[in-house]
Amino acid sequence: MKKNMGAIDRTIRTLLAIVMAILVLAGVVKGTLAYILVILTIIFLATSLAGFCPLYVPLGLSTLGKKKTEG
Repeated sequence: MKKNMGAIDRTIRTLLAIVMAILVLAGVVKGTLAYILVILTIIFLATSLAGFCPLYVPLGLSTLGKKKTEG
């Protein structure tokens, strides 16, 4: 599993997951939408921590910047 997410992508996903969790825990979002947000929160946190998004693979995407070579 090769990383394909950059720092900005990971930060945005983490912040979105925090916001979604707060909305659910505060009772702002209820019912089916709350369950969907909980699932998305788990997915966003897992992909952010791993630095890998499976959806990016078939789409050929990567937000990981190119490494600078010394020399």
